[in-house]
Amino acid sequence: MIGLAACFALLGAASNAVGTACQRKAAATVPAGGGLRLLFALARHPVWLAGIAGVVCSAMFQALALVNGPMALVQPLFIMELPFALFIAGLLMRRGLPAPGWWAVGAMVGGLAMVLVAADPSGSHDQAPMARWVPALAVGLGVMAVAVVLARASRSSLFRAAVLAAAAATGNALTAAMLKSASATLETDGFAAFLTTWQTYGFAVLGVASLLLLENALQAGSLAASQPALTIGDATVSLLLGVLLFEEHLRTGIWLIPELCGAGLILWGVVRLTRVVPHAQQTLAGEEPATAPAGTTPKLARPEGPDGHTDGRAG
Repeated sequence: MIGLAACFALLGAASNAVGTACQRKAAATVPAGGGLRLLFALARHPVWLAGIAGVVCSAMFQALALVNGPMALVQPLFIMELPFALFIAGLLMRRGLPAPGWWAVGAMVGGLAMVLVAADPSGSHDQAPMARWVPALAVGLGVMAVAVVLARASRSSLFRAAVLAAAAATGNALTAAMLKSASATLETDGFAAFLTTWQTYGFAVLGVASLLLLENALQAGSLAASQPALTIGDATVSLLLGVLLFEEHLRTGIWLIPELCGAGLILWGVVRLTRVVPHAQQTLAGEEPATAPAGTTPKLARPEGPDGHTDGRAG
């Protein structure tokens, strides 16, 4: 069952990578803005709709993974979405990753393996009592609300991208928790029970909210600011929810050392991937590198000022 859960989780990460690449390509073509207007503008782009299809397939694989394995195993495997997205976008735009990029991917894979082997997630209940759901939802939704307020008050595009990505990561983890519970209800009690459980509507609403936060984070600033918060935040909050809601077990004590080392490798790999040439921001957004006269270095990305704004673009 664990192997099946891991397989479905990786398929979900790959599907989400296709969706992410398409969404980011579409997000780069719409004017700066936020809120629901951004979603309405994106909905007119076929490539964005293709991205949503990828996200829907990802949710189906994710549900299958969560039914067959602990959340603390499934959600961290979605870290592989970033290298999958870069690889897929590179194929679509005939732009491969350079050697440093592959070293970064290797660090992410190695770090993820270290974390999962050391933590050894095991034991999981499909449902959690409301006494656990209420504080989890209160804290999670509170974190998301504070992040949105901080983003609206800040003039730094880097800060806005980071906090909105952190809010999206928290929403994604809560969505996964509700999806796990609703999927278990569907499996054990049938479709009628699935339609009457609150988690079904909870993951649908929160999933849309998380998507909106993600789209605004992607448009707010550099991928170097948003992707680490999104990747590490989702995995961390998911691990906590798995333990607190579904009573999953992780090894602690001396095992915390390799777990922290693995987390450090993942973080280094994510940051490195977002900075490697050709820039991940360009690759995922579908931007072509600017041409430069012979003998000069092409300008691959707009420079960012000390406040996190890019030249020629309001924050």
